[in-house]
Amino acid sequence: MTTTLLTGIGSLVTNDPTLGDLSPLGVVADAALVIDGDGTVAWAGPAAGAPAADTAHDAGGRACVPGFVDSHSHLVFAGDRTADFHARMSGRPYSAGGIRTTVAATRAASDEELEANLTRYLGEALRQGTTTFETKSGYGLTVEDEARALRIAARHTDEVTFLGAHVVSPEHTDDPAAYVDLVTGPMLDACAPHARWVDVFCEKGAFDADQARAVLTAGMGRGLVPRVHANQLSFGPGVQLAVELGAASADHCTHLTDADVDALANGSTVATLLPGAEFSTRARWPDARRLLDAGATVALSTDCNPGSSFTSSMPFCIALAVRDMGMTPDEALWSATAGGAAALRRTDVGRLAPGARADLVLLDAPSHVHLAYRPGVPLAREVWRAGRRLV
Repeated sequence: MTTTLLTGIGSLVTNDPTLGDLSPLGVVADAALVIDGDGTVAWAGPAAGAPAADTAHDAGGRACVPGFVDSHSHLVFAGDRTADFHARMSGRPYSAGGIRTTVAATRAASDEELEANLTRYLGEALRQGTTTFETKSGYGLTVEDEARALRIAARHTDEVTFLGAHVVSPEHTDDPAAYVDLVTGPMLDACAPHARWVDVFCEKGAFDADQARAVLTAGMGRGLVPRVHANQLSFGPGVQLAVELGAASADHCTHLTDADVDALANGSTVATLLPGAEFSTRARWPDARRLLDAGATVALSTDCNPGSSFTSSMPFCIALAVRDMGMTPDEALWSATAGGAAALRRTDVGRLAPGARADLVLLDAPSHVHLAYRPGVPLAREVWRAGRRLV
């Protein structure tokens, strides 16, 4: 196994303050990085002190940041919702019911079509710097369709989430209790072997607190770790339920009471913010500044899905968070890397420190600040995952 010296890094973001400046980003100027033969970081620091390696690669003075960790996406689907988006941008508000349009298309698609769609969007994300991603089921809503979505997803990531409780299936519109029984019984039996996480859309038009609790506790009983779609469209019980159950993340967090903010600040649940959804629905922005000032851990993610956030671009979400959610460029980058890793309870990604997986992005820019400073510009010149240059 050969080692690789990545040198000529103008600015290296390690997300480890012990390696660079004392900020959470741990920035090192005029830096170098040594990648071990097993695809992990062996050394990081000033270029002048870099150890020898078997091969070398010149970064050309570019900024280097950890690969983005997208901890919330919905990539196993068919079709799109162009008509929905056009109508919404013409004045019709977003509601959870639009999910059923994608359910119909997904059920009608073959496994090969679903996997081709998934890999297409994964390729998009990788080219923009995403090296770790989570994705969910939720567009099948039958036992077999949910299970096949998870089987397909598991071929591409370990971060697979069972979201049978996305909305009540069309067949159970008049009997949501029966659908909850299906989700917590036969559907969970079929899906649990293929998933790490269990999720629920706790929202008006989807599942109330009692239904959400039933789904999450059933999943926990099968060894799945909870996450919650919480407080996206209105104030509600989702955040409190997530914290109570020790969920890894409460996602969206758009409508928060002071008690919700305090719960997130004093618990282990990460507040995952999804600005692409607010952009695509013209909804109010989550108040990241409020959460950060209270001491909550914040992650940024794309929520890539065909209905309410059809973007695979983490840099775009960083720019939105800085422009419209009160985050600094440093905070937004940390949340899109180390924050996403925290939301997935991972310590091996989201940072560039010894022992971490060598997932990194070389930017066509001298500083990570350009991710927000130059919105919409494709800055990812090279993307490395586990020590291999893929882009």
